[in-house]
Amino acid sequence: MDSNIFKFLKEEVKRQNETINLIPSENLVSKNVLWALGSVLTNKYAEGKSHQRYYFGNEIADKIEDEAISLALKVFGLSEKEWGVNVQPYSGSIANLAAYLGVLNMGDKIFAMSLEHGGHLTHGHKVSFTGKLFKFEHYGVGQDGFLDYEDILAQAKKFNPKLVVAGATAYPRTIDFKKFREIADAVGAKLMVDLSHIAGLVVGGAHPSPFPYADIVTTTTHKTLRGPRGAVIISKKELSENIDKAVFPGLQGGPQLHTIAAIGVSLEEASASNFREYAQQVVKNSRALGEDLINLDFSVVSGGTDNHLMLVDVTPLGLTGSEAGRKLESVGIIVNKNMIPYDPRKPWNPSGIRIGTPAVTTRGMKEGEMKKIADLIHQTLQNNADLGKIKKEIKALTKKFIFKIN
Repeated sequence: MDSNIFKFLKEEVKRQNETINLIPSENLVSKNVLWALGSVLTNKYAEGKSHQRYYFGNEIADKIEDEAISLALKVFGLSEKEWGVNVQPYSGSIANLAAYLGVLNMGDKIFAMSLEHGGHLTHGHKVSFTGKLFKFEHYGVGQDGFLDYEDILAQAKKFNPKLVVAGATAYPRTIDFKKFREIADAVGAKLMVDLSHIAGLVVGGAHPSPFPYADIVTTTTHKTLRGPRGAVIISKKELSENIDKAVFPGLQGGPQLHTIAAIGVSLEEASASNFREYAQQVVKNSRALGEDLINLDFSVVSGGTDNHLMLVDVTPLGLTGSEAGRKLESVGIIVNKNMIPYDPRKPWNPSGIRIGTPAVTTRGMKEGEMKKIADLIHQTLQNNADLGKIKKEIKALTKKFIFKIN
């Protein structure tokens, strides 16, 4: 077909293969996930829950949604008797809002991590709809970049929230979900965990699970889970009915069945033994890259990482996060600019960059490649960098790790 869109899609395949993607919220999905995502299910409407539809002709759709729900329980090791699963949310933002609306009244108090210290917009930032509908108080990290659970407990007791939210988008250390359960119990609150960034690590045993402690867990299905852009809500059985109603009819119309099918495929892939190896390697690569950057005198927030990502303060190099990101992009290294804790700069032009290893690990890269990538980042951000030479080196490296989708 002679189409500009298809031409651009081919260009994007080339771009993804010829660059080093270090954005921690991005990954590469399998051809089977892509096939499901582009399937004929996009032709079908299915308002309502499985087996409770407002449209007819959903016999196959019901089977697919049931299977996706079953697989979600399987990969996290959960019982159908204790947990309810909703695979319909269009995104993590919708999932978080549905969870809030399912267990709270508008205006109720929620205690969550601040965006500036590694939280998410939907954890009550003032520009987010969540910050307008509920009363939020925020906790953060100490000057060392770590969560101080005693401080968080003291703050929670003063605020007295109805819901405590654990989880982050830019926190490089292990989250102690048991401590958060104790904090929630101390103030009589429910505990919700936003697992979006580390869900794949939990499935693969590379991060402790929140399920022994949480009342509600939300997660996106891309990032470390290597699925499509969708979301899942898993909640205690007694909470699931109200949360389901918050998803539909509260916030959405018909679910995107093609996305639910792709979620199912990715969860099936995550249940395989090699996914555990993948998750473990993501963390090994992240730790190695962090250590390599520190050895090159980069300022890594908290002094390293326990998971799939790290934050790097680039201001000692005389750069902002925006400037560093653009310079790295020019040679084929893709990161995102990011605020660091106690950042004096504004979000649009912050002091840091955020780096992660899910996508490069999917491509088969290991610790040896992390050392090379750290050196390439270091070379690129020097004042006298030979950007043309570095770009050739990156193309040569990526050529060894082509990700085929057909």
